[in-house]
Amino acid sequence: MLTDPVPQTAPARTSAHVRERWAQPPVRLAVLAAVVLALAVVYLFTDVPGSLLFALEIRSLAVGAMAVVAVAVGVSTVVFHTITQNRILTPSIMGFDAFYRLISTVIVFLSGSASFLAFDALTLWLVQVVVMVAFSVLLFTWLFGGKRRSLHLMLLVGIVLGTFFRAVTEWMQRMLDPLDFQVLSDSLFASLTRPDELLLGLTAGLVALGCAAVVPLLRTLDVLTLGAPAAVGLGVEHRRVVMVLFTIVSVMVAASTALVGPILFFGLIVANLAYSYAGSFRHVWTLPTAVLLGMVCLLGGQLVLDRALDFGGTLSVVIEFAGGLFFLYLVLRKGAR
Repeated sequence: MLTDPVPQTAPARTSAHVRERWAQPPVRLAVLAAVVLALAVVYLFTDVPGSLLFALEIRSLAVGAMAVVAVAVGVSTVVFHTITQNRILTPSIMGFDAFYRLISTVIVFLSGSASFLAFDALTLWLVQVVVMVAFSVLLFTWLFGGKRRSLHLMLLVGIVLGTFFRAVTEWMQRMLDPLDFQVLSDSLFASLTRPDELLLGLTAGLVALGCAAVVPLLRTLDVLTLGAPAAVGLGVEHRRVVMVLFTIVSVMVAASTALVGPILFFGLIVANLAYSYAGSFRHVWTLPTAVLLGMVCLLGGQLVLDRALDFGGTLSVVIEFAGGLFFLYLVLRKGAR
């Protein structure tokens, strides 16, 4: 005997409608954007000890630096995950952080801390960006220019080079004068609250150009998530596209690293959170989600340090600690699978 289906009650229909709306990526993105806006307003306008205009001038630069770093790291990490088909690795696996530390250490080792401090900020930024980009482009050209086209080989080379750079850096640092070592150590900690205005503008310009180059490739990135053989079968010029994307990633990561210093695990955190939160695998949603989650992490973390802990720590150290634990969790989870 057939029975009529039991009609849903009004609360049940409302709950199902809410879940359906929340499952839509635009709604999730809008909520995240509202959270970022609220955190930015709180950071800019609360707990001002003196002149509001002076505080806004200083804090707006910090928010600008956070935005630039969030865009550069979020976009570059998601793109890097797509082209390497691995969500644990980050652009830092190419040795960017180790190479950045090596450049600064070599300058202090050869010229001393006084000359290092006397360096023009723009000159130092240009040297770091050009050297890091040249290093990565040469690496990619060597790996993809001839018969060597394996992404796994590139990752292995990146790990080996990163280890070599760290070993050379530690050797030089052990031979430094204590004062020189102190100056060098201070410069190697990532600082988001004291950016140079000119360098911030230049970095923002490079990051904007990188994003503009990624936008036309969004659908291609979606195809690349299927793997290299499938992408080639669907008409993607895999080798050329990967080289272009690697170059974009190199420029964005080098520019942001030269601006504020290395933040090793930041990209790993925001990218993997974006995959879970976005509600879609399409890059048109995952990329802005990673950027906004990066802003939430940076603004929220800085607010906790500034207001709750009264500057009781450095945000980059907290991110490194949390990112290290998150990295171990991802490795153990994938190993269990």
